[in-house]
Amino acid sequence: MARPIPSGKRRGFTVIELLIVMAITGILVSMAVPIYQKSVIRAKESVLKQNLFTLRSVIDNYTYDKSRAPQSLQDLVTEGYLRQVPVDPMTSEADWVVIMEDSVTSVNQMEPGIFDVHSKSDKKSLEGTPYNEW
Repeated sequence: MARPIPSGKRRGFTVIELLIVMAITGILVSMAVPIYQKSVIRAKESVLKQNLFTLRSVIDNYTYDKSRAPQSLQDLVTEGYLRQVPVDPMTSEADWVVIMEDSVTSVNQMEPGIFDVHSKSDKKSLEGTPYNEW
């Protein structure tokens, strides 16, 4: 059976107790946010590395199969090497910097094509290297 509360006393938290709890919560949140932001950046970097690896492999496969390099990334989709051009996680767009091969060293010297791809992002990675140099 519950005890009756005397009429002069009320149950609840004091302002000091609430302020202490809010201060502790603020400290914990301020420690967690940077860790979360770094984990998001690491995940994006991992996706970027995988997308670059895939694009470079597909460009090589296309070049070996067709005896000429692709003229655009859309050629890889048209010919069935990719379902779609992957999105650059750093810019959130499917827009990449394409490096065209030198006509002297190209497989088909009449039609030099894409040799390599890089990110369009001008930001630096957690390691300090620019994403557009990966």
